[in-house]
Amino acid sequence: MSVPTASKVVNGREDVAPDTRRRVTEVLDRLGYVRRPRFEASKPPALIDLVVHSLDTAWSGAVLHGVEQAAHDAGLDVVVSAGLTRTRGGRPERGWLDKLCARGSSGVLFNLAELTPTQYAWLDEHRIPFVMIDPVLEPPPGVPSVGAANWQGGVSAAEHLIGLGHRRIAVIGGYRRKQCSSARVAGYRSAMAAAGLRVPPDYVRYGNFDETVSYQRMCELLELPEPPTAVFTCSDQMALGVYQALAKRGLRVPDDFSVVGFDDLPQARWVTPALTTIRQPLSEMAATALRSLLRLMSGEVPEGTRTELSTRLVLRSSTAPPPDPLS
Repeated sequence: MSVPTASKVVNGREDVAPDTRRRVTEVLDRLGYVRRPRFEASKPPALIDLVVHSLDTAWSGAVLHGVEQAAHDAGLDVVVSAGLTRTRGGRPERGWLDKLCARGSSGVLFNLAELTPTQYAWLDEHRIPFVMIDPVLEPPPGVPSVGAANWQGGVSAAEHLIGLGHRRIAVIGGYRRKQCSSARVAGYRSAMAAAGLRVPPDYVRYGNFDETVSYQRMCELLELPEPPTAVFTCSDQMALGVYQALAKRGLRVPDDFSVVGFDDLPQARWVTPALTTIRQPLSEMAATALRSLLRLMSGEVPEGTRTELSTRLVLRSSTAPPPDPLS
């Protein structure tokens, strides 16, 4: 078959003989070719995919809200995939990308995803535009992503505690290799160094963004010969575990111990005392990512591949000067 003839069959043109169409279709089926409607820049796309890590957290809910609102404004429908569409490490399961093509999505937003080199190559080969929201690892060159100013957030958290008079300040990061977690810990280290404060190795712990694990890490910190008087936890969820560990020891927040979180999720306002935290604009990040995706689908070349939205300190009731001014 000539290329134009095969192209006519693939694109659903009618000016092809029935026998020719049948023969081409048989070969396409044998090769596993997945037909996908072509995106026309002159017509707004009707469907995009949002791949989230899970749907049972306030974090994902904020991202979904941002995408939903921006998609509504753009006249788009959104297919949300979670849980069963990922394997260990947040990678979409094998075959999911073929399903993406089959349902005719015009683009994808990946939230907290970790794609393999093969999956990146597949998306590029099929010319499917995509944007990463807070990627687990640094994406390959040219891959657009949207996140928060995590390093600056870590600086702000540590500077706040230093300004209150704390000198023994610990940090509980998320995952060691996760991009946002390492940036927050690096910001904390930078602020401590700028203040001339030493960071003992035992003061840096990792709680995997998990409440139970952070509870264990806080218990370990309190067992040190010289325990900290304050801790920066790199997520609000982990801060809840810290609260539990302190309560078990009979320590009061903030009279005996100060805590700073990160995210500014609803539970940061609900806990007692209300949690001082670093707000990252989750809904705004998601909406920005969608607008970036729309530009990609329209054929625009992005000016840069990494977009960072600013974070800010939200003062509540979980921080105060240390009980001993010399601590």
